[in-house]
Formats: sequence, structure tokens, C-alpha cells
Amino acid sequence: MLVLAVELLDPIALPRRINRMAWSPRSLIALPFRLCPVVSFAGLMLCLTGRPLTAVAVTIILVTGFAVGSNVKRRVLGEPLIFTDFAIVGEMVRHPGFYLGAIPTLARVALIVVLAVMAWLLIANWTGDLVSRGIGLGLALSCWALLFRLKDLRPWRDLMVHPAMDADVARHGLIATLSLYWLRWRKEPDPAPLPGLAADGGVRPVELLVVVQCESFADPATLGEAIATRIPELPGLARARARASRWGKLAVSGFGAYTMRTEYGVLFGREEDRIGFRRFDPFLTAARDRSAALPMRLRNRIGDALFVHPHDLSFYGRDALMPAIGFTGLFGHAAFQGVLDRGPHVSDAALGDRVEALIATSVTPTLIYAVTIENHGPWKPGRLAAGGTALDAYLDHLASGDALLDRLIDVLDADGRRATLVFFGDHRPSIPGVVEPDTERDTPFVLIDFNPDGPIAQPVEPERLTPAGLHHAILDAMSAP
Repeated sequence: MLVLAVELLDPIALPRRINRMAWSPRSLIALPFRLCPVVSFAGLMLCLTGRPLTAVAVTIILVTGFAVGSNVKRRVLGEPLIFTDFAIVGEMVRHPGFYLGAIPTLARVALIVVLAVMAWLLIANWTGDLVSRGIGLGLALSCWALLFRLKDLRPWRDLMVHPAMDADVARHGLIATLSLYWLRWRKEPDPAPLPGLAADGGVRPVELLVVVQCESFADPATLGEAIATRIPELPGLARARARASRWGKLAVSGFGAYTMRTEYGVLFGREEDRIGFRRFDPFLTAARDRSAALPMRLRNRIGDALFVHPHDLSFYGRDALMPAIGFTGLFGHAAFQGVLDRGPHVSDAALGDRVEALIATSVTPTLIYAVTIENHGPWKPGRLAAGGTALDAYLDHLASGDALLDRLIDVLDADGRRATLVFFGDHRPSIPGVVEPDTERDTPFVLIDFNPDGPIAQPVEPERLTPAGLHHAILDAMSAP
């Protein structure tokens, strides 16, 4: 019964091999990787309850929940459930507004009901049958061990060795893709270490490098027909593009989330297609690649490397990661106590105040990497003003990000030192019914050199860079004569 349920329920998850069909079967070769995790979980439930029917019922509910939940996520963020999503369960508990608020109301109600039913089944049907419990434990452990063994045997050793999420879910199923991707991720080798840039006096001296990762900052002209009639002016972005040494589109992979993918690319310079299964959440293993991080590459040319983010720095483990990769000073939410919020988060203006103060007090060559939070979703109606729509809130916050960019240009102009300002959006917003997943996901980026003694910058043509490409553009700017 459990095998039949898995083979009937897993294909609910999108995409399907034949998208026009409401249901299409998954591949036979991946069958062990669909069944082993499910049977192992059923064995665990049998070990806990001692009742086979309860174990099967809870497992079927879970499989159904995975498929339906994956489809909800795909509709909101443009991609199915990924194995790294389970790593942020703790973040969901600590910051539920970031996650649950983005889930449609009906789905939230369904989630609560499903969890309640599962809890009731486990509690109300508990029995002291030690034989059944022992069988369940043996089943769980044996299927788990088999899962680890099969991945290295023919014909499975060559199955899903390179990430292709949509194609693999469609062909092999959601559960098989989740389990085998996780197994491949565990064995992903660390990249080769990289040296720091030489402290060469013949290259452009690094005095100030200011990098701003702006939350959900996107060119509204690229966000679709739903806002085509109310595209706002972004004078800061227009001014920055006119002065930029390099500017254009940043080819980010995430939509509406996955800030850490963009952040990792800019900080570490590793292309996603070169880091294998780590690409889905590179922060999980980033500390093992510390030599590639921007502060480490620039350690011979800068005195201080400061990380500024007006939010809980334990989010995505930044409190531990950033010092490990060379940041000498961290400014998290505690550094912004008492400042003005805009909506539910610290304002971009307050972050600008902090960055301006750090620029003014810097006495050695300094890197400042700032991550904004004001425009973090979800954008609920009435977020900033009674009667305002979700789009109203987003566009209002977008203007704040643009004003921050404009302000930093003025600050660095007035400072008078040789400096580089880099400003980019981490991903586009996900606003159901207004801005929804699309094949185009790029955000704007600008790189401006401030050289009071140099020639006036001439307009340049736009280009398309990946986040890793922007990392290398920064290094190039720091190595210019």
C-alpha cells in the first residue's frame, strides 16, 4: 500500500514529464530513491507508535504534504522543494514572518490542519508493542543504510550527478531528487584554495570599497505587465548608471528568496555551475572556502573589513561565517537599536547613516559590505499605509533603496578619497498576482569608481554579469593602475 501511495502521490509535484497531463509516472531507475526514504520514515513512525496503520497513514500524509508544498513553493518562488530547504527549518521557527507570510492563506490553514492531524495520530494511537517497535527500528535503519549504499552502485552511481532540478523532478520524482541530491551534496569536494592579492604599490591603492546588497532591488520596468502603468522613476539608479565604470544586469538564480546565493557569488566569486550541489545554499559550506572570500582576497590591501546588516546576524549563520572569512567588524541588529524602522524592518536611511559614519571614521583602507533589510517581503496590504496595496509598499521601499544609492554617491564624492561603490539587487520580489516567477530574474548592478585626480568617467554600455562575475569585476577595479 505504501509503495502504491508513493508512486501515485509523488507525481503530483511539478514539473511533470508531460506537463499537459494531470499525472505522469516517474522513472523506474530512481524507484529505490523514492521508496527508501519513505519506508525509512514509516519505520521510524512504527518505532514511535507501534502501530503499522498509523505509521503508514502519517507517512502518506507527509508524502502528500511534500508534493503539495513543493507546488506552492514553485508557484511563489519558481522552483520546487530543495533538500537545502530543510536546513532553514530553525530559521522558520525564529523568523516565521519571513516564510509563513509568503504562503497563501489556504495553504497555511492546510499546513496547520495537517500538522495537527499527524500529531493526533501519533499521540492517540501510541502502543507499547515492543515487537512492532523493534521491527520499525530495523526497517528504518536498513532502508537508511541501503539508501547510502545504492548511490555508489551501478546503475545508480551515474544518476543525477549534476544538478538539473526541474528535469530531475519531472523524470525521477521529488522524493528521489531530494534524497539523491542530498547524498551527492554531502560528497561535494571543496574548491581549491585561492591566494590573496599581492600588496603591490604599483596598482590602484584601495582606500574605500563600499558594496551594498540591496534587498529585492529590481528595475521596475522588468517586472511585468502588472505594474507597466505605474513604473516609478529611480533617479539614483539613473545617475549611477551615467557615472558607472560598469553597469548592467546581474544574472541571479533565485526569485523572491535565496539571498545567500547572490551574496555568496559576490563575496566568493564561485560560479554556481562550478560548485555542484552546493549551489542551492552555498552558505552551508562557505566556511570551507574562506580563502576565496572578498575580505581574504583583499587582506593585503585593506586594514578593516566591515559587515553591516540591520538584522539578526545568526540568520543564515552570518554571525559565525563573516568573521571566519575575514570581516574584522560586524554590525547587526543590535547596532541599530533605537533607529527608525520603515515598515517591519530597519530603514535603508538608517543603514545609510551607519555606512556614512563608518566611511567618515575609517583611517585605513576599508571594505564595507552592507546588506539592506527594509524591502524584505512579504509585502502585505497596509504595510506602510492604510489602504495601501502590496505593490504600493514594495515600490515605496524600492524608492528608499534608490535614495540610498543616490546618497552614497554624494557621500563618496564629498569624502574625496579614491573609492569604489558597488550596488546591486539580491533578487526580484515575489508578489503573488503582481510579480511572479519568470525565466528572466536579473536585477540591476552598478560599479562606480571615485577618482578625484583621474579623468571624468565616460558613459559605458551595459553588460550582463553573474554574481561571481561581479566579484571579479570588483577585484579588477581594485587592481586597476
